[in-house]
Amino acid sequence: MRAGSLSWGTVCLALIAVTGCKVGPNYKAPAVPAPPAYSDDGHNGNWSTAKPADNADRGAWWAVYGDAELTDLEQRCATSNQSIAAALHAYEQAHDLVRVAKSSLYPTVSIGVAANRNRISSTRPLRPSNAAQDYWDFLIPLSISWEPDFWGRVRRQIESSSASSQATAADLENTKLSLQGLLAVSFFQLRGVDLQAQLLRNTIDTYTQALKLTQDRFRGGLSAESDVEQATAQLEEARAQLIDLGVGRAQLEHAIAVLVGTSATSFHIQERPLAGDPPSIPTGIPSEILQRRPDIAAAERRVASANALIGVAKAAYYPSIVLAANGTVESSDITQLFSTGSAGWNAGPSASQILFDAGRRRAEVDFAVAQREQATALYRDQVLSAFRDVEDQLSALRVLEDEAAVQQRAVTAAKRSTELSTLRYKRGLAPYLEVLTNQTIELTDERTAASLVAERIVASTRLQIALGGGWNAAQLPEN
Repeated sequence: MRAGSLSWGTVCLALIAVTGCKVGPNYKAPAVPAPPAYSDDGHNGNWSTAKPADNADRGAWWAVYGDAELTDLEQRCATSNQSIAAALHAYEQAHDLVRVAKSSLYPTVSIGVAANRNRISSTRPLRPSNAAQDYWDFLIPLSISWEPDFWGRVRRQIESSSASSQATAADLENTKLSLQGLLAVSFFQLRGVDLQAQLLRNTIDTYTQALKLTQDRFRGGLSAESDVEQATAQLEEARAQLIDLGVGRAQLEHAIAVLVGTSATSFHIQERPLAGDPPSIPTGIPSEILQRRPDIAAAERRVASANALIGVAKAAYYPSIVLAANGTVESSDITQLFSTGSAGWNAGPSASQILFDAGRRRAEVDFAVAQREQATALYRDQVLSAFRDVEDQLSALRVLEDEAAVQQRAVTAAKRSTELSTLRYKRGLAPYLEVLTNQTIELTDERTAASLVAERIVASTRLQIALGGGWNAAQLPEN
């Protein structure tokens, strides 16, 4: 056969392989019904429906809180957190598997070299009398084999590997979102502890003045010694509460240290009380969450991967066709190794077809179909969970805002009650127990109000996480 004819034949087979059919179902994303709006959306001013201007890059979703220290910590988390680094390497592995799958579209070429010293037995049957007993065998074999993808098995495998790689990329983004969200939550909880500490220090100052008042009245014979002891006990209890806050703050600080990839021993965040209301968070419409949540994107890509594997399994029903060519140069004399007479070759196609496998291929197809149905169910469950997450945080923001307003009125009333009872005590018209009771109520109400400040900002952070943190499925790599 002439070289030109062989080349044109190879090209034709290649075109058939590339444009050949692909067995198995083509992928269609599972349908998931989405409500037209969130049930709690728009019930107060802390969130709003997304407008066209909201399509700006919101990858740094924490920037809306305007805290430079939080921004620095989030950037350190993205670059130094070890769980994120592990997720990145998992994606790299998945991407490498795509390259492995794509390599099956091309021929495999191998070459070798061998040099053997041989000795023929002198008593071997039918040995020619004039044959040399000892000789060298120099050999350079070349082998080329290619299985054209007539039925689309390799292309379906590439589809599956690519979808799996995209799912792993979405897993990486979900890991980032989860850990950076946890960092923001921990940071605001720590600032909430700082707010509680500031409140207790102010309370301790007030209780110290109250103790001095009871001591002065006791020395003047206007109050009993029990008033002094009650004021002392109240002051020491407030100091104990302040000390107790240190345990929770240290644990939050240590958790943040791990999130930013540093040792808890040398990590410290300066105390700064939390202040302000949560920022406005645009929610968009529920259907957008299918593109904005990386965990949903990962689940959907796994459905696509499983769907492609059905085609891989069905391709086993069709013949396996291999084109192969082998060539060698062989000689007992190394100086003649590359002469024309030392060359040998063979080339041609081969085909094989399984006639009976006791239902193995059918079982593999059924297994692949079941995998796709499982992945579909998990995808739909992930979507429902995402809707629930958003509704949970929207409800939390609405309820906490109402609670904070009521609690602030309670704080105002408690302060006024304490002022009046203290004035009555100074005039000798009320026992110190009345002052003590009102001060205790005031501190409890103030601490509750302070905790609500942190809870509201934490809820807004969790809403950002539930909405995907500004991520979009369009950011998935093409592979």
